[in-house]
Amino acid sequence: MKKELIGIFGVWKPRGPSSYDVIREIKKHTTEKRIGHAGTLDPRASGVLVIAVGRDATKKIADEVAKEKEYIASIHLGTESTTDDSEGMKTAIHPIKKPALILIKKSLKDFEGEIMQIPPVYSAIKVQGSTAYKRTRAGEVLILPARKVLIKKIEFLSFSWPYLKIKVTTGPGVYIRSLARDIGRKLNVGGYLSSLERTRVGNFSKEDALILDISYNTPKKS
Repeated sequence: MKKELIGIFGVWKPRGPSSYDVIREIKKHTTEKRIGHAGTLDPRASGVLVIAVGRDATKKIADEVAKEKEYIASIHLGTESTTDDSEGMKTAIHPIKKPALILIKKSLKDFEGEIMQIPPVYSAIKVQGSTAYKRTRAGEVLILPARKVLIKKIEFLSFSWPYLKIKVTTGPGVYIRSLARDIGRKLNVGGYLSSLERTRVGNFSKEDALILDISYNTPKKS
């Protein structure tokens, strides 16, 4: 018998499956037909995915997208990627010297507040009715316009060349891939997002997220 999951709740998405794979799994545990999610996570990212089950819940899910999010991001410096993450073709920059820790911490502060950010060309942003990544994969060279976004806080966590680890608190619409790319360029060494974990969306945190236990085929609380 299916569990009647209903409402809005956070689910922990592991690295590997897509956001829709998570929804497919949720469908096994409810008879509700209306299921949606807020804030897509790339398959290579892990973290909190907010799920809405039921008519009333799906009507309110857009409110969750507008809430702040927290991420733990690892940036690979010294190399750029066509996708701004580990999936794309890489180009080594070969910097003359590695950036000093004091310069890295200072540069991170430059990205706090309202900034202009250019989304990745491999993204789901619509360009004349078609997604940017589909047009790029078809061979089109896109120049996406910069958008104003809000980065509330960037916290330095660790640095051991070439990896820089940070914690980022953002408003809606921020691409952490773009942030990684821009931090690398700010330091004149290039960079791409090597790993990403979303630890919070609004009031839904990693600690409270449901974990999809595939072995037992039932969601359980962590």
